[in-house]
Amino acid sequence: MSNPAVPPRSLAEALRARDDVSLAALLRARPDLITPVPTDLTQLATRAGTRASVVRALERLDRFALQTAEALAVAADPASNGELLALLTGDGGDPAVSAALPRALGTLREQALVWGDDDRLRLVRTARELLAPAPQHPSPTGLGPTVHEATSGMSPGRIQDIVTAAGLGSTHDSVSAVASLTALFTDRGRMSALLAGLPEESREVLSRLVWGPPYGQVTAEPAAHLRRLLDLGLLVPTAPGTVVLPREVALHLRGGRAHREVEPLPPTVSPAATHRPQVVDATAAGQAYTALATVEELLKDWDEGGPAVLRAGGLSVRDLKRTAVALDVAEPVAAFWVELAYAAGLLASDGEADERYAATPAHDEWLEQPPARRWAHLAEAWLTATRVSGLVGGRDAKDRTLSTLGPGLDRSAAPEVRRRVLTLLAGLPEGASPSRESVLARLRWERPLRGPQREDDLRSRLAEWTLTEAELLGVTGRGALSGHGRALLGATVPKTPDRVPEGPGDKLPVHHRSTVGPVHQGSTVLPVHQGPTVTEPLSPAEQATASAAAARLLAPLLPEPLDHVLLQADLTAVAPGPLRRSLAEVLDVLADVESKGGATVYRFTPGSVRRALDAGQSASDLHAFLAAHARTPVPQPLTYLIDDVARRHGHLRVGAASAYVRCDDDAVLNEILADKRAAGLRLRRLAPTVLAAQADPASLLEGLRAMGFAPAAESAEGDVLITRAHAHRTPPRTAPEPVPDGPPIPDATLLSAAIRAIRAGDLASTTPRRQTDRSLPAGGELPRTSSAETLATMQAAVLTGEALWIGYVNAEGAASQRVIAPVRVEGGFVTAYDHTADEVRTYPLHRVTGVAELAEE
Repeated sequence: MSNPAVPPRSLAEALRARDDVSLAALLRARPDLITPVPTDLTQLATRAGTRASVVRALERLDRFALQTAEALAVAADPASNGELLALLTGDGGDPAVSAALPRALGTLREQALVWGDDDRLRLVRTARELLAPAPQHPSPTGLGPTVHEATSGMSPGRIQDIVTAAGLGSTHDSVSAVASLTALFTDRGRMSALLAGLPEESREVLSRLVWGPPYGQVTAEPAAHLRRLLDLGLLVPTAPGTVVLPREVALHLRGGRAHREVEPLPPTVSPAATHRPQVVDATAAGQAYTALATVEELLKDWDEGGPAVLRAGGLSVRDLKRTAVALDVAEPVAAFWVELAYAAGLLASDGEADERYAATPAHDEWLEQPPARRWAHLAEAWLTATRVSGLVGGRDAKDRTLSTLGPGLDRSAAPEVRRRVLTLLAGLPEGASPSRESVLARLRWERPLRGPQREDDLRSRLAEWTLTEAELLGVTGRGALSGHGRALLGATVPKTPDRVPEGPGDKLPVHHRSTVGPVHQGSTVLPVHQGPTVTEPLSPAEQATASAAAARLLAPLLPEPLDHVLLQADLTAVAPGPLRRSLAEVLDVLADVESKGGATVYRFTPGSVRRALDAGQSASDLHAFLAAHARTPVPQPLTYLIDDVARRHGHLRVGAASAYVRCDDDAVLNEILADKRAAGLRLRRLAPTVLAAQADPASLLEGLRAMGFAPAAESAEGDVLITRAHAHRTPPRTAPEPVPDGPPIPDATLLSAAIRAIRAGDLASTTPRRQTDRSLPAGGELPRTSSAETLATMQAAVLTGEALWIGYVNAEGAASQRVIAPVRVEGGFVTAYDHTADEVRTYPLHRVTGVAELAEE
């Protein structure tokens, strides 16, 4: 490691001064830095300064940390802690900013965006380029260029004129003249006197530019008050007709502040209403049951094969409308349920030539689970999915419409935003529902947009959709997070008299992205900015445990399925609650659903009874079923309806000739032939009890039923065909994989291995070599020695126990340098302890390019 008493001269030296805990915090906060693992700390520092990596790190800063970085970008390089604080607080000071600044600097140091001690703070060069003011990308501070930058293209004579007009002594060169002008603009007393002598119109011009943008337009012949500002250098021309307010002048007019408003603390998520936790849980449980019923109804509607897949993928607008009507919901809500079933692996495309959507085999397994477990499966899929149904109907980058189940709906930030929104709700008192505005304000503070704020930014829309979808799914109730919703996050569920955890899984730690330890900068230990708590996703095992805990909490709140209905004289049946699946399946065939809600109303019609008879039921079966499951006596009209339809059912038989009709009663056939509505069927008598038709059997069945008859289809052997719905299933399908939001956060094992490899590689690259050794290369090249010299040096090192520096080329041709301590040399191989890999390894001598002895110190 570097000497902590010597200030670092580069980011690499600053990283070299860190301990392993601090390096782990850096790699955890910026996982892209170890993909792949750097060979040493110099390469790590180089990678940390690349544009893509710095942009990603800046986008993940909270507002105050970003404002601190923006202030450093307009400060001198390097800047002291006092100068930075003055830029953030101005002349008046701000205790809140002073208290929050060490934490913000800790974050910037932890993420290697700032390095150096408190007297010489340096923003990494790429970050300064991104955040410093420039004509192409104005600074969020609204400041312009410095006097030195603004006058860089000005003639020496013009600079001397400005210095003279400002009352300063003339100099012999432009550099000293600009330095003298800068000293004037940064001297509060002299600057105040200079501005006091300006006319009111001139000061008004400066006030319009002071908070940005700092650029203005002037005519070829500016007015006297503008000419005065140009003569004094308070405005500097940058192009014909364009002037800029120098940074030093703007800072004086602002009272030394770099930002108009500094936000050192996150906005508070304020409750909009408070309800009893029991009411919240009951409301959420009711909605959770509705969610299960809706998904089941959707998949039942697509049981025999759903809508066709568009050529470009996804569901057509027409099919989405049909699905919304079938579910009795709005189209955006229907898109949410379809996408949720897809994310849970319950539906997919069948992959056939005439490709259609259908339920997957996993759907049948899902139906066999208890309701609470089925809900937990849906909620877990929603929480981790990157597909966003709220985007349906919008346009992609190529101006194509985004469709349900189609491509282009993945947003990698969605899981993080969902979990963060729910975590904010979990931070409120039980039963408290937040105002949407306070949630959005908090999220914008935690991840501000660089540049102008937009009300329709993606994170805000994701947060709004999360609040709506959580209520639809039953994670929240009346806007507040439920007990089973807390458990789904892995949070501790408070124990109340009616909410007692039933197992150890009901109490789980909340996982947050936090620092591993303090950041060491030289001999100074800096506090790490905890900032806003950004929730990390749980591991698959942890999430499974959390989902099981949520299911246990939800199970007692869900209504028990009923095994009975209430029959009424108007040929309807009322289900006062959820029905057992076996009862519901038979009722769905025997009757038509008339209305839904807290109670489902079924209506019996001749067509629905005939449907049950076609499915193989007999009249006695139907009477027995209704008697067994009715809490009220079976009404006489319903008994008559079943008997009447059954008496006529199958009296006519339809088969395939093209098609034929046969009946033992020739009077019925005479009636059919005489009916004008039968003309389209083109019937003719083949025998007293048989009619032939030009139509196919299905059309003949439909036509005769439209005429009021109740024909039954028969097979080639003359048996009645029993028509049952045949479920269509896709081949086994896995749920869609979420699109990752950058490299995954490394676990402790990977961090430990990566840091060990980086330290070892750094040792190999920085270990001193003997300067008198002729094998020592120049310019960082590998050492070069002859085979005999390499062998002799290796054998000598075995006897003395000294370490050597070698160049090595592996079987793939990749060259590296290593520090080894040879243990044995024989058979063309050297066995040595490799300090770079931190283990004993064996190397072929013919792959060693050369060897050099290390300096004795």
